[in-house]
Amino acid sequence: MSPSPLRTMSRESCSAPIRSVFPLVLLLLLAVSACDPREVPDSDLARWEARAENVTIIRDDWGIPHIHGRTDADAVFGLMYAQAEDDFNRVELNYLNATGRLAEAQGEGEIWRDLRMKLFIDPQEMEILYRDSPDWLQELLDAWADGLNYFLYKNPQVRPRVITRFEPWMPLAFSEGSIGGDIERVSLRELEAFYQHGPEGPELAPAQGALGEEATRAAGEPLRPFAPVLAESDWRREPSGSNGIAIAPFNTVNGNALLLVNPHTTFYFRHEAHVTSDEGLNAYGALTWGQFFIYQGFNETAGWMHTSSRADNIDEFLQTIVQREDGLYYRYGDEYRPVTVRRVTVPYRTDEGMASREFTVYRTHHGPIVREVDGRWVAVALMEEPMNALIQSYSRTKAKNLEEFKEVMRLHTNSSNNTLFADAEGNIAYFHSNFVPIRDTRFDHSRPVDGSDPATDWLGIHALEDSPNAINPSTGWAFCANNWPYSAAGADSPRQEDYPPYMDRGSENARGIHAIRLLEGRTDFTLDGLVEAAYSTQLPAFEETLPGLFEAYDELPADDPLKENLSEQIEMLRAWDVRWGIESVPTALAIFWAEELARRPGPGAGGAAATVAGEDAARDMARESLEALAAASARLEEDFGDWRTPWGEINRFQRLTGDIVQPFDDDEPSLPVGFPSGRWGSLASFGARTFPGTKRMYGTSGNSFVAVVEFGDSVRARAITAGGLSSDPASPHFNDQALRYSTGDLREVYFYPSQLEGRITREYRPGG
Repeated sequence: MSPSPLRTMSRESCSAPIRSVFPLVLLLLLAVSACDPREVPDSDLARWEARAENVTIIRDDWGIPHIHGRTDADAVFGLMYAQAEDDFNRVELNYLNATGRLAEAQGEGEIWRDLRMKLFIDPQEMEILYRDSPDWLQELLDAWADGLNYFLYKNPQVRPRVITRFEPWMPLAFSEGSIGGDIERVSLRELEAFYQHGPEGPELAPAQGALGEEATRAAGEPLRPFAPVLAESDWRREPSGSNGIAIAPFNTVNGNALLLVNPHTTFYFRHEAHVTSDEGLNAYGALTWGQFFIYQGFNETAGWMHTSSRADNIDEFLQTIVQREDGLYYRYGDEYRPVTVRRVTVPYRTDEGMASREFTVYRTHHGPIVREVDGRWVAVALMEEPMNALIQSYSRTKAKNLEEFKEVMRLHTNSSNNTLFADAEGNIAYFHSNFVPIRDTRFDHSRPVDGSDPATDWLGIHALEDSPNAINPSTGWAFCANNWPYSAAGADSPRQEDYPPYMDRGSENARGIHAIRLLEGRTDFTLDGLVEAAYSTQLPAFEETLPGLFEAYDELPADDPLKENLSEQIEMLRAWDVRWGIESVPTALAIFWAEELARRPGPGAGGAAATVAGEDAARDMARESLEALAAASARLEEDFGDWRTPWGEINRFQRLTGDIVQPFDDDEPSLPVGFPSGRWGSLASFGARTFPGTKRMYGTSGNSFVAVVEFGDSVRARAITAGGLSSDPASPHFNDQALRYSTGDLREVYFYPSQLEGRITREYRPGG
């Protein structure tokens, strides 16, 4: 595919100095013409306008777009136009990230993030995949690009940071809607350490041999598990993931299956929309900005909810590299295979204009080389099937029942998620991670394995039936709260001993314990009852941790200053029902205590090794726990004037601007939020912390979109989106859902035309 000059010219080229022998005036005219976003080929404009005539966009009284197209492609065109209206900035940002172009907008600091993406995403390969895609998918991809480009044409006041022309291959680089994709598991720090030498590449360590010699160095000591480098200490990080619950008809009052859709993501990460067509598309829910498929949601007869999986489906392979006269080779069994070598250019913005860095990057059949360990190169293997992943992501939105959904899942390309499912036929299911490689269990693939041994290679992908699923369990419920699958359906859960260790590396967690309590033995669920469960106020984590604090206090000598200083706090915590609430003082005290304890480096922190043993260690941990409570009380006193401060005075929702990175200000309006971080066992999650200049804690992640759905003769649903749908502070839909969000007051979903009657604020065609 040969891109036109209009497609390749960037904003930077519009302001670049002109160096040419051609007449200056002529070149200036050409530059101005090319940089004018309204100048497009007549054929493009005619196609866009014809497509727009087949699309209707209805905005309801919450600003949510209901898009209808004559064909699926028409609907995609309208959907992208509507998304761009609501937040073009986030649409573009997601594709800057997906195509490795963040540094073009944000500068040199993003070079390594871009390089990481470019190890896996090659635009030329994506263009080939686009041309090889089935006709129906090509039509959707063309409509996707046309919808965004038509938006830019009709809205010249919108100035893209980098992408002035969207190409139809781009969605193949962003085919799965998780907030943190598999590629982001690769450490940027170690990637930089390996590739920082530039085009010449890293030097080969002496242990890897001189020219033509075989490397004989052993793997040595076991390496640490493959994990990202954290930007901040673990205790401050909100647990990633989501909640999903499916309830069978025999556990409900109305005899209909129910589904909870509760992703925990960064706020404003997803768009809410309803998209329909005359070809049978009819899906409602949350989309990741820039994508054309409902990622978590429902259609008229089925619904799906993805939760982050702990399945081990990314592996590292230690490669034995040999340099010969004709290039680099790596050992594989009794042979040497050539290392794939290519040049990658990473442009980046500077104060003076655009610059770039060149890299020579390497790949084996296991995957790209991403780091080095003790002189050995490390290749990472993960799911790389962008076309099938996009097909699966879109096709599941049209699956009408369990059997059709299972057929879509046989593509095995939803790599980072477990899935909860329910349909109008009364089926429910928990599906474990959709992409789990088969391995030889003699090797521990949680650590880098010897890539020169063919026995360490993947042996295919586990079939759907081979995974620890729970399909129509006898208990009548299934759930996932980012815990392991072995409690997904209570007594009818998969058994851990029936599966290899790599099938899931997780464990039970506080949210999982909470969910089981809410689901076991209950047969009276309604749509409202499911909302109540989703916002249950229990905090099981403190049921496990507070008794140790009380015991430590009770064992204090009577003359210990902490005995008197903490007496009121201990009394209050003993009387606490271990439930969150905006008026609850013990909620605030317990959370500040737990965070203070986790922050400490000593034995009580749980993360650092104890330096003493036996009774001395226990005594030190008890003392640490009490001192942490004293420190937490002092912090509350200092920040809020009294340690007896209700939780709602501290835990706040605030949205001041449409910026990607939100500012926060204690002097500006905000709303109290009762539910805290999910780390304490609350199903509803609000990941909040303080920011520079603030004493209050402001949420940035957790519950972002919540929906409860009932499937019967017709579908009924309620939902809420954090803040509001629009990123424009001047829009009435910027913050119109904030109060409902903060209290868990889900609004009615308008799924049918009859529900929209009297609730339509605008009806128009794209460009109208």
